[in-house]
Amino acid sequence: MKSIIASLAMENCSQALEYYQSVFGGEVKNTQQADGVEMFKGHEGKYIHAELHINENCILYLTDVFHSNHQIGNQFQLVLEMSSEEELSSVYKKLSQDGTVQFPLSDTFWGAKHGVVKDCFGNIWGLNYTKNQLEGS
Repeated sequence: MKSIIASLAMENCSQALEYYQSVFGGEVKNTQQADGVEMFKGHEGKYIHAELHINENCILYLTDVFHSNHQIGNQFQLVLEMSSEEELSSVYKKLSQDGTVQFPLSDTFWGAKHGVVKDCFGNIWGLNYTKNQLEGS
């Protein structure tokens, strides 16, 4: 994967963190739970902040939801530019297993292979691999 910038707030952050690590790989770092933090009293066991470092340039920030008016599927789409067609296919397949395909993985008019999947947490992922890229670009 070449790039991603995202911060996701959701119910059951712990489960989401495990799921996304199983899909994308990477290492969980810099986690802080609400336990012992006065302003988050009553939310023990929830994450205030967690990071999934997929690689040097691709990091997801995740947090639990701490308010009751949160809406799943807020029309926010994360577009991931993949490093290879193999990586694109792998991530697409993993997200599709428990999610809903919104646009099947296919060749596009802009010279890429692209697909869109709404995952089991209601987040929408645009997966893209631009063909004929120069290595290291």
